[in-house]
Amino acid sequence: MNTLDQIKKSIKHAMKGSFYKSHFAGIKVGDINRMADFEKLPFTDKEDLRQAYPLGLQAVPDEKIIRIHSSSGTTGTPVIIPYTQKDVNDWAVMFKRCYETAGITKLDRIHITPGYGLWTAGIGFQAGTELLGAMAIPMGPGNTDKQIKMMIDLKSTVLCATSSYALLIAEEIEKRGVRDKIHLKKGVIGSERWGEKMRKRIAGELGVELYDIYGLTEIYGPGIGINCPRQSAMHIWTDFMYYEIIDPKTGKVLPAGKTGELVITTLRKEGAPLIRYRTHDLTKSIPGKCKCGLEYPRIDTIIGRSDDMVKVRGAIIYPSRVDELLATIDGVSSEYQIMIDHMNGKDILTLFFETADKDSAAALEKTVEHEFKEKIGLAPKAKAVGMGELPRSEKKSTRVFDNRY
Repeated sequence: MNTLDQIKKSIKHAMKGSFYKSHFAGIKVGDINRMADFEKLPFTDKEDLRQAYPLGLQAVPDEKIIRIHSSSGTTGTPVIIPYTQKDVNDWAVMFKRCYETAGITKLDRIHITPGYGLWTAGIGFQAGTELLGAMAIPMGPGNTDKQIKMMIDLKSTVLCATSSYALLIAEEIEKRGVRDKIHLKKGVIGSERWGEKMRKRIAGELGVELYDIYGLTEIYGPGIGINCPRQSAMHIWTDFMYYEIIDPKTGKVLPAGKTGELVITTLRKEGAPLIRYRTHDLTKSIPGKCKCGLEYPRIDTIIGRSDDMVKVRGAIIYPSRVDELLATIDGVSSEYQIMIDHMNGKDILTLFFETADKDSAAALEKTVEHEFKEKIGLAPKAKAVGMGELPRSEKKSTRVFDNRY
C-alpha cells in the first residue's frame, strides 16, 4: 500500500469518531487522488482537540480502549487521547527502535526520570525498555538524593530525562563529587527544546553521549523519532506516520531544507488517529540518505515553536534565538530567564543569565546587551547571576515570563 492509500485509510478510520466526522463534513475520501488533494484538507490544531474533550477523537468502540493519556491542561482544557492495545504495542515498537538507533542494548540499565500517569513520558520509556529486554529503573521525577543513590547502586548506564532535569542531576552529581561512582554512558533527552550550550554542559558534566528523542502526547508520545550517532538530525518513523513541513503563516507545504512547522498524520493509530495535526514545532526536512544506513527520513533538531515567540517593541523573539546568541559568548552559562514587564508606558525586557565568572559579570552584561541588540534588534537589561541561582526544574523549564498581560 502506497503512502496516499495509507493516508486515505487513516482518514476513513478517523471519520468514525465524532470529531473528524464533523471536521471533515462534506469531504469524500474517494476524491483524494493525489497528494495535492490531501494537502487541501483542513489542518487539525490543539484547540480543535480541546473542543473534542473528552472522547470526541475516539474512533473505535469503548471495549477496544485499554488506556488514556492526556496533555497537562495547564493552558486550557486537557486533550484526552485514547489508546487501543495495538496503539500501545506500536508505540513500544517505535520506542525500542529509538533505543536501538542510539546503540542501547538489553545489557543496559535504563534510569527513567520522566513522569508517569496521564502524561505519556515515563510509561513510554519503560515500555520501550521492556520490549528491548533491558533493565528498566522506573524512578519518575523528583527526590534527586534517591535518584543519585539508585544511579550509583544499580549502575545505571542510560539516563532518560528532560534536558532541565538532566542538567539538575548533572549539577548535583558534580556538587557531591560522585562522578567517579556514576556508570552512565548515554542520555536520552526529550520533552523540551534545548540549546547547544546546554547540550554540551550535560554531556560534559555527566560524561555521556546524548540523544534527542522526539514525540508529543497527541501522537503516541515520545519515541516517534530520534537522532542517530552520525548527526543531530532526527530520523522519523514514517511507517507509522506521514509528516509535512508547512509555512506557519500560509499553510503551504515547504520543500526540504526550508524551516517551517511540522505537521503529522498518523497512519496506523486506532484509538485517536490524527490528520494533518499542527505540532507548532519548528524544523526542516533534511534531504538525502543518512550515512548511518537508516532508510527513515530526517528532520532537523527542533529549534522552537511557531507559537512560543513574543513580540517586544516590534522585535520578534524566539527562545531558540536567545539560546544561539548566548552560546556564542564565553563565560555565559546555558541557563537564562527572560522577564518582560510594562512600566511607564514602555515594554522592558530583562535577561537574567548565569555565569561562574563573577569578576567579569559587569563586562558580560554589557556584551550580552550589545549582542542582543545587534542580533535580535532590541536593547535588553542584562543581569548576571551566579551558577545555580536560576530555578531548576524536574520537568520542563520556563524561559520566558511575560508579565504585560
